Amino acid sequence: MKYEIIVVGGGHAGCEAALASARLGHKTLLVTSNIKNIADMPCNPSIGGPAKGIVVREIDALGGEMGRNADKGALQTKMLNTKKGPAVQALRFQADKITYPKEMLKTLEATNNLEIKEAMVEKLAVNNKKVTGVELEDGEKIESDAVILTTGTYLKAVVLAGSSRKSSGPHGEKESKFLSDNLKKLGFTIKRLKTGTPQRIDKNTIDYSKTQEEKGDDIPRTFSFDNIVYKEPKDQISCHLIYTTPKTHEIIKEHLNESSMYGGYVEGVGPRYCPSIEDKVVRFSDKERHQLFLEPESLYYDDIYIQGFSTSMPNEIQDLMVHSLPGLEKAKILKYGYAIEYDAIDSKQLKRSLETKIIENLYTAGQINGTSGYEEAAGQGLIAGINAALKLEGKDPLILKRNESYIGVLIDDLVTKGVKDPYRLLTSRAEYRLLLRNDNADLRLRDYGYQVGLIPEEKYQAFKKKKENIKELTTLLQNTRITPKKETNEYIEKIPSTPLKDGISLYDFLKRPEITIENIKHFVNINYKEELEQVEINAKYEGYIKKAKKEADKMLALEEKKIPEDIDYEKVPNLASEARQKLAEIKPTTIGQASRISGVNPADISILMVYLRRNG
Repeated sequence: MKYEIIVVGGGHAGCEAALASARLGHKTLLVTSNIKNIADMPCNPSIGGPAKGIVVREIDALGGEMGRNADKGALQTKMLNTKKGPAVQALRFQADKITYPKEMLKTLEATNNLEIKEAMVEKLAVNNKKVTGVELEDGEKIESDAVILTTGTYLKAVVLAGSSRKSSGPHGEKESKFLSDNLKKLGFTIKRLKTGTPQRIDKNTIDYSKTQEEKGDDIPRTFSFDNIVYKEPKDQISCHLIYTTPKTHEIIKEHLNESSMYGGYVEGVGPRYCPSIEDKVVRFSDKERHQLFLEPESLYYDDIYIQGFSTSMPNEIQDLMVHSLPGLEKAKILKYGYAIEYDAIDSKQLKRSLETKIIENLYTAGQINGTSGYEEAAGQGLIAGINAALKLEGKDPLILKRNESYIGVLIDDLVTKGVKDPYRLLTSRAEYRLLLRNDNADLRLRDYGYQVGLIPEEKYQAFKKKKENIKELTTLLQNTRITPKKETNEYIEKIPSTPLKDGISLYDFLKRPEITIENIKHFVNINYKEELEQVEINAKYEGYIKKAKKEADKMLALEEKKIPEDIDYEKVPNLASEARQKLAEIKPTTIGQASRISGVNPADISILMVYLRRNG
């Protein structure tokens, strides 16, 4: 049987890729080694966080599924960094590890044009450097016009704890033994990466009197712009904060060489921004303690996840480590921590559409590209699914720019800079982060979702109405003035704020740091709801937003300067040798992308632009 698109792997990237291609009308097959592990959350029981939470909002704005699914499975919802500016605020949900995959599977099974097959893909079928399908472990061959690889941590996966090395997936499942060898034969550079996970503790064996309770927000939050609240604030489950102790650090230092990493048993490169606890103790030896969060995994079982305590120590040492923590002196460990190694490709071998440069119509997304995190994987999967569909339709790919989305930042970083260790999306990676906020993801991306075909007409009309409301409210505040009347100044002093000496528009009055949109309601009747946040942020940060847009425009001007695919950099005179090598390797499509390549300096860019102008 032939399909238009085959998606290999049923993790977060695979789910978004399969749903996107099927919803766009293409006959899609999702091949996964274990249907029970579809949309699995093998590590952290959460969705979102700094930068990552904004990615989930962007996925929803484009028509993806992760945000809606996270809302259905929320145990606790929280907006992070509320005491800081809007550029760094992001949602983080504790997600139910039973409900989340269950709801995602229901969505997949109810989607037209989509079939699910439980099998292991061993190799790709390729003809004249163009993918034509896949070959399964049992020898069955399935034809397709495009293939999307979303293999997660399963390529030649090895689980490590101390000196123990076991070939398996995260839950002891069968690893993919041969697919990465097949990719290597096809010309892909293969890297070895590592990640890890902490212990799971029986919640009934924790002394919570020694912990600090961390509650969710007391107002409803949703990732999805559908704004459907499935869990009221009063029904949320608390997390708890504890810290490592001097005893914990002493145990780790004493047994350091018994860990997989420091004992020399690890081959792969671990994540820089999510290190194991033994790595933290070594790298940050000046720190007396490290914070840990006790996070519930599900309403349906008693496992508590120790956030921040990832380790590859032997089990008997993990016992000592856990029991040295406050409140966990008598804790029962239900599952021990471990590290996992796996193969990934060099992401510089990808185009910005996530199609590979080596094999036509072959796309990759998620941890196979060197990223870490459910959210980064889902964002890539969505873009890969969309672009595979667009390619088959003979249309241009959807390329999100760095000033438009965190997903655009993520993909541009991957294909332009590559990765040495598992890539984690951070707020600091986005130079236009004030433009890429949690509140405006739909304003930035919903038009793309509609144009592609993933946003239905009813939702799009509601979005257009929201944009009209924002414009109307902004105009109302700009045209409504208040004057220094006695009653006006009496109210302003009670806020407290400085009394007026002259008349001022409500829009300019809102720019005062202490003034909120709720204060504005004292002077004018406002019936809007979700539009209020955008108007308030736009008013307060108007100068900064204009400056960021001006900088982004400079970048966009460079993005519009295209570089021919067939350019021979050996013929560009006076280029530095490193620049020549890097440009030939990465093959940037625009001057903007070329300028972000490590080793290519401004002088090289000037030389390249002169060469392109002279050669038409």
